[in-house]
Amino acid sequence: MSFNSYHKEIAAVCGDDTVRIINWNESEGDRYELIWSWNIKEAFAQLPAEYENYLYPLDECKIVTQNTQLLITASAGAVLLLDIATRQCLFYAYAPLAHSAEILPQNRLAVVLSTHKDGNCIRLYDLNEPDRVLYKDRLYFGHAAIWDSYSETLYALGFSKLKSYKLDNWDSDAPTLQRIKTWTLPMNAGHDMCFIDTGELLIAGREGVYSFRIEEELFNPFPPLAETGSLKSINYDPITQSLIYTKGEEKWWTHRVYEDMPFKYIEMKDMRIYKVRLPE
Repeated sequence: MSFNSYHKEIAAVCGDDTVRIINWNESEGDRYELIWSWNIKEAFAQLPAEYENYLYPLDECKIVTQNTQLLITASAGAVLLLDIATRQCLFYAYAPLAHSAEILPQNRLAVVLSTHKDGNCIRLYDLNEPDRVLYKDRLYFGHAAIWDSYSETLYALGFSKLKSYKLDNWDSDAPTLQRIKTWTLPMNAGHDMCFIDTGELLIAGREGVYSFRIEEELFNPFPPLAETGSLKSINYDPITQSLIYTKGEEKWWTHRVYEDMPFKYIEMKDMRIYKVRLPE
């Protein structure tokens, strides 16, 4: 199954033990158009027994690889790559307190962890070698990772820092993430980020939302979401110019960028929504 025909109309919603893909343009209030759903129990027969302890709660789900796969992280420690059509696990690895992951070129996988005893909360894997960590770097309380294919740069967000990396030695057995820059956030507890334009990130945290113009290295408060409080996830749809955000509740919101009030909310009363992701 591929969702290319829906383009930007779909969103992957995850929380607790469930991932749902819905048509968010056709959903509002407590009525939503469900296209596909998956529960962590479906993976148990495919994974080592200990993964039953690693898959709850789900933290992030990204629709990747031309909308044919889901990249899933669970804060208890699992990272999964799931084929949407066959529901088969194509890759799995144990990464304690994993909060976000991103597929990079040459089948590399970057994972951002919340905490780890050695402080190395940025980890690089090969999708063909799940048991080997290729590279590690330090980040405190990591929460989000984004690969910018335009500039071939990885951005990793932590509690008070934003870091950028280039992927070196892509084709070798020992690729590395070369750190380019580190910026200090204007607020504590960076929770999530997305691109709102080429070279401009939105960063959401405990103390509001900021835009960050990368080339100018400039953070500015983002007024349309100044009053939303602590956000768990944020996305931007350039077609409808809508911001999509969650607070770790049963509701999530869409918000026109140039309007003062949310455009609409979508509610799923039987799950605590942690993050919502649009397709790549």
